[in-house]
Amino acid sequence: MFAERIKPYRTALLFLTAMVVLVVGYTYRLDSRKSIPAELEGVMRPDARALESLALKDQNNRAFHREDFAGKWSFVFFGYTYCPDICPMTLATLVGVNNQLQSQADRAADYRVIFVSVDPERDTPEVLVRYLEYFDKQFIGLTGSKEQIDAVTRQFGAGYIKEPERTPGEYLISHTSSIFLIDPEARLTASFSPPHDPATIARQFRKIQDLYR
Repeated sequence: MFAERIKPYRTALLFLTAMVVLVVGYTYRLDSRKSIPAELEGVMRPDARALESLALKDQNNRAFHREDFAGKWSFVFFGYTYCPDICPMTLATLVGVNNQLQSQADRAADYRVIFVSVDPERDTPEVLVRYLEYFDKQFIGLTGSKEQIDAVTRQFGAGYIKEPERTPGEYLISHTSSIFLIDPEARLTASFSPPHDPATIARQFRKIQDLYR
């Protein structure tokens, strides 16, 4: 009789126990992701921040939205094609990172490089195509109106300032030189500050990937 009376409670207790195990396991997983190794301190964000909606277009005039970040890791760099030094140096660094990661077959298809222009007046899609060919044809170039670009840079914390024109149409742009990392869930996860070293970035990226596995 006693066993029959407690049977419904036993079922409820088992259900509650299972729920507690699931919650504890999920919380542990979140906490483990927030346990940042010493090498990644100052690189990884304590909490990944989801990107908001955005509307840009790539070098092939195709629309690019927040959803297009999903599914792969993305190295994102803000610059402009008329940049005399920082941009070509940083893109060359990303070519080096790409070479490092391509040597590992299990990592080769997990990421991409995205170059966002902060010079919409001069950096048309056609200009981006020619420019990125000097580095890697697989790199993605993005542009848009100033309002659209500003909406994106604010989310990344990537500032830029257009300097006074030297002559009509000739000017420099001061801009953030960090490389940002977006995870496959379209969240800002990390940033790599200069000076940039391809081997270091590739190693740190692999460690970040491992934390998410």
